[in-house]
Amino acid sequence: MVILVWILGDQLLKAHPALHTAEEIAPKKDLIVVLIESQRQLQRHRYHIKKLTFLISAMRHYAEELRASGFQVKIIQALDTISGLKEFSLHHQISEIFTMAASSIRGQTFQEQLSTELSLPVTILPNTQFLCGQFDPFPDVQPNQIIRQETFYRSMRGHFGLLMEENRQPVSGQWNLDAKNRQPLPRDHQPPVALGFEPDQLTRQVIQEVRTNYQTIGCPEGFTLATTRAQANLAAEDFFNNRLIHFGTYEDAMHSNHEILYHSKLSPYINAGLLEPLELAKRAENAYRDGEADLNNVEGFIRQVVGWREYMYWQYQRLPPKLFQEPFTIKSNPLPKFFWDGKIEMNCLKHVIDRVLESGYCHHIERLMILTNFCLLAEINAEEVFDWFMSTFVDAYEWVMVPNVYGMGLYGGDGQIATKPYISSANYINKMSNYCKYCAYDKNSRTGSNACPFNFLYWHFLIKNEDALRKNHRMARMLYHLQNFSEKEKKEIKKRVADFFKNPQS
Repeated sequence: MVILVWILGDQLLKAHPALHTAEEIAPKKDLIVVLIESQRQLQRHRYHIKKLTFLISAMRHYAEELRASGFQVKIIQALDTISGLKEFSLHHQISEIFTMAASSIRGQTFQEQLSTELSLPVTILPNTQFLCGQFDPFPDVQPNQIIRQETFYRSMRGHFGLLMEENRQPVSGQWNLDAKNRQPLPRDHQPPVALGFEPDQLTRQVIQEVRTNYQTIGCPEGFTLATTRAQANLAAEDFFNNRLIHFGTYEDAMHSNHEILYHSKLSPYINAGLLEPLELAKRAENAYRDGEADLNNVEGFIRQVVGWREYMYWQYQRLPPKLFQEPFTIKSNPLPKFFWDGKIEMNCLKHVIDRVLESGYCHHIERLMILTNFCLLAEINAEEVFDWFMSTFVDAYEWVMVPNVYGMGLYGGDGQIATKPYISSANYINKMSNYCKYCAYDKNSRTGSNACPFNFLYWHFLIKNEDALRKNHRMARMLYHLQNFSEKEKKEIKKRVADFFKNPQS
């Protein structure tokens, strides 16, 4: 009897439930751990070379880690997952398969059909990478019932006892300190440089393979991501020791010279299973209780890990996929070519897109208030936006990008995810960054050849969708200013938008 333990490439857990369960019924010598490098999966999008390098190298390092623990491990390179599992199962006389539920609905559907496809018993263990899989705060919620992120976050935090007093009230009496976390980076302030890792021989080999075998974007030079659990833990310690202290305060800040600022950049490792979210949240809490970091910085980090991340997964799992893709407005304009080459004069978009094309990463405010802000205002085709995010970001998976791009960034999902469209003119960008200072466009103009595109796109969006937006009370302040617009100015804004799309590179 040989038992196959199939571990997915984004489930590189130290304590994998499929391994644990299989070990309870058979000795290690009767277990074979399989990881599959599916060509179909690795070519689903035209991925960033650093993303593919990270995924493949992390899988292979994980295999080495398991071998060092005494497991038989096989990495299968196959056209697709099913052919890889079929061939291996036949050649090794596999009697049973254990695996953990995939994070994506697509993957879960595939796993549910696996027993029939292979004519073998398949045990699918619950996914342990998400805390809401261990505790669902709203198990009986109806599909049309709206649960806001803040409500979800408070339930999760209370259940897991994070930053809580003995009377089950939050530390300081406040659940959310976001009001303290909206500061731009002060002039001449220098955030610490994040820890990076020199590629080892295995990773260098992967870089060469990816360069040779795949159509990718970006360049492999400057690859510094962690590819082992030990390195990921060092990256986490670097964050806690050097950047948590100002994480919340400058969480919304953007700067042309600083990619990470005080963000953690731990999402690739959490999403791949190299780091555990609850362990990170507790480590942050300890920093507060030990006097190493102020509450607003620690609460902001815990809200990202236990609130936002879990909420996105919870919503992805419970809501019909089509709901996310129902657009607030018809998004029919093609994704501009500058998203793929960075050739645009808008300083904010140029810096952020160049950053993503270089490293496969930018922090969450740049994703929301630069990238999807522009795409929503410009009515860019939602599927093309989703494809770009999935292709370029090293931490992108379907479960996070479906609700985050369609639901939050592009205001889809019938308002289930976002309470209002996350849109702004140049005013917000100028307040929270130094991008406008060095831009060729005038941040204060909304008409004329030199007007910032964020301005005329913003006001055009409000004018065009005024009736629908008035149903949302959170939009009242923005819409109030429309009464000061003359019909002549509205026509000028409309013309400026039309001219922009004739030559969006300018």
